[in-house]
Amino acid sequence: MSESAEITVLLADDHEVVREGLRLALLRSAQIRVVGEASDGETAVALAERRRPDVVVMDLRMPGMDGIEATEEIIRIMPDAKVLIFTAYSERALLQRGLESGARGYILKEAPHETLLRAIEKVAAGETFVDPALMSALTKSRDGSDVLTAREREILQLLADGMSNADVAQQLFISQETVKSHVRHILTKLEADTRTQAVAIALRDAMID
Repeated sequence: MSESAEITVLLADDHEVVREGLRLALLRSAQIRVVGEASDGETAVALAERRRPDVVVMDLRMPGMDGIEATEEIIRIMPDAKVLIFTAYSERALLQRGLESGARGYILKEAPHETLLRAIEKVAAGETFVDPALMSALTKSRDGSDVLTAREREILQLLADGMSNADVAQQLFISQETVKSHVRHILTKLEADTRTQAVAIALRDAMID
């Protein structure tokens, strides 16, 4: 994404003071423009559909429809939508659920505003972003099942067996786009730059055979 390209952002958080803080932080970037705010998941979905922002910054815990449900609904309506989960909770299970919901990124509310801006820019560009503060929690587990979902381990095993994305998609009866999404999450979770590196890490840590 070029330096001059504007990024439109929708803020979804049930606390007005958090939204205000976010809005002020984002004002520091000439590249980012806030196009809407929501205090619950249902409003976030409706606003995202109406305003079509480049990035939705989504709180996890909100009344009624929570952030994960709202993310899933936004992705269902707009498959190309880009959601950045913005939360105070750093539990591994929540992180995995957030990424599995279709979100492109996950950042803690305590992150420096420079990290937030970088996360929004990366997610807007179609990349995956996980708060660096979360990566050690994700990778310190000795049990691969905690780090990767069953489906991710299945896909990584097939990649390790030499299959291409197209082969994996055919074998598992899913689209190549879905395979690419899973691979993106695998690389993020394992802090790997390439599929080959991800396979090597997974073999080393006995996540796959």
